[in-house]
Amino acid sequence: MNTADSDPIDPRTPPVKLLERFGPSQSESISPEGALRYCRALARSHYENFSVLTGLVPQRLRDDFAAVYAFCRWSDDLGDELGGSDEARTRASELLAWWRGQLDACARGESRHPVYVALQSTIRRHGLPLKPFADLIAAFVQDQEVTRYQTFEQLIEYCARSADPVGRIVLHLGGYPDESANADRYRMSDATCTALQLTNFWQDVRRDLFERGRVYIPEALTGLSPESLRDFADRGSESSVRLGFIRSLRPLVARTWELFEIGRPLPRTLTRDIAPVVWLFGAGGRSVLEAVERCGCTTLWHRPRLKAMTKAGLLFRARLGLIGPAR
Repeated sequence: MNTADSDPIDPRTPPVKLLERFGPSQSESISPEGALRYCRALARSHYENFSVLTGLVPQRLRDDFAAVYAFCRWSDDLGDELGGSDEARTRASELLAWWRGQLDACARGESRHPVYVALQSTIRRHGLPLKPFADLIAAFVQDQEVTRYQTFEQLIEYCARSADPVGRIVLHLGGYPDESANADRYRMSDATCTALQLTNFWQDVRRDLFERGRVYIPEALTGLSPESLRDFADRGSESSVRLGFIRSLRPLVARTWELFEIGRPLPRTLTRDIAPVVWLFGAGGRSVLEAVERCGCTTLWHRPRLKAMTKAGLLFRARLGLIGPAR
C-alpha cells in the first residue's frame, strides 16, 4: 500500500482537497510520525487571530494541541467548505457521517486517517472522552440541517455542541479532567467558549449569509429573517436600514459580553503553565467583540479583524504573565 510519508501532505491544502487520498475511499496509509508532522504543520499554517501553537502552549501539550486542532479544522471544513447548495449540504452530511465513524475507529485504534492516527495517542495518553469530539461533529451536522435560528436559547444550545467541547478538551489536557470536581471551571469555560462562538457569528454575519446560506441572528428576537438581511445588505447606503441592523445586533453583543464576564476569572484558577493559553483565548475573543463595537456593529457590510498591534500586545501580556494571579 502507498504511504503518505514519502509524499508529505502540504498543510496549505484544504482538507476537502485531500479527500481522494484520505477520504472514505482512502488509498494511502501514514505512520504515526507522519501523521503528527501533518497535524503540527496544519496547526501552524492556518490562523486568523492567533496560532494554536504559540510558545505559550506547554511543550508537553503541543502535539496534543496540534492533533485536536487538526480534528477541529477537518470537521469544520467538511461542514463548511463544500458550498451552500442543497447538493453540497447533502454531500457534507455524508462526509460528516463518515468522519463520525472514523472517530469510533480511532477509539478502536483502527483509523488510518492522518488526523485520527495522531489523535489516537492524545486520547489514550490523557484518557479523553469521545463525547466532546462527537458533539463537535454533531454541531457541523446541524449546520447542514438548520440554517436559521428563532431564539437566543436555540443558539446557546447549538454553541454547547459547536464551541463548549473545545474548552472542555483544553481543561482535560491541562489537568482538570473531572467535571464534577471542577464544576466552576467548566461553567466558566463553557461561558467563554459560547461567547467566542457568538462573537464569531456577529463578526461573520455577511460571510455566513452569502457564502454559507446561514443566519445565526435569532429571528424572533430581532425580526431579521434571511430575506430581510439580504435586502438590508443591498440597501446599506440607507441610514434607516443601517440603524435597523445596528439596533438588532447591539443587544446580542451585550449578551455576549455577559458571557465573557462569567468566564473571565477562569485563567486565575488554573496552573501557571496552562493559564496564559486559556487567557489568550478569552482575551482574543473580547478584542474581536470590541472591534465589532468599534465598527458600529455594521458587520452586515464590514467584517472587523484584529490589528497586528493588538495581537502582539495580547501575546506580550500573556507571555509576561500579565493576566492576573494564577496558582
